[in-house]
Amino acid sequence: MSIVIIILAVLAGIIGIAGSILPGLPGPPISWAGLLILHIWGNGTNAAGNPMTTKFLLIWLAITIVVCIIDYVVPAYFTRVTGGSKAAGRGAIIGLIVGMFVPPVGIILGTLGGAFLAEFLVSRKNGWESTKSAVGALLGFFFGTGIKLIASGLMMYYIIVFLK
Repeated sequence: MSIVIIILAVLAGIIGIAGSILPGLPGPPISWAGLLILHIWGNGTNAAGNPMTTKFLLIWLAITIVVCIIDYVVPAYFTRVTGGSKAAGRGAIIGLIVGMFVPPVGIILGTLGGAFLAEFLVSRKNGWESTKSAVGALLGFFFGTGIKLIASGLMMYYIIVFLK
């Protein structure tokens, strides 16, 4: 297997894991691209000598699609369950982007603060209701990030397994 293919696949796996945390980078799809690179050009096998199958690759594509959908749906769901408005969801996203400049604390505080301020200032909710919405937005962010990290981490594991 070419060293270039190995480097590209591993790099895609690493960027995919980073993209699971950083907004703007689609983590699981990039990790899946690493599997695709190995499948098409790498012809890698696992420790038992079995090559990566198309079925295996398609299953991981389906998982990637589901994880991406969940990542978009869950934060809004958690925010709504805790009484938040659309403004809280938008505020959480803005806070997350602003918080990226002070990682990792800024991402957490930005999400929390953005949702709180949006609820408090835009939706005119009281402090307690705004806090509940902000916590819901933060929990949704953690849940979505966790699912993306798990999927990307497992794909990175398989990238390493099929390098042999």
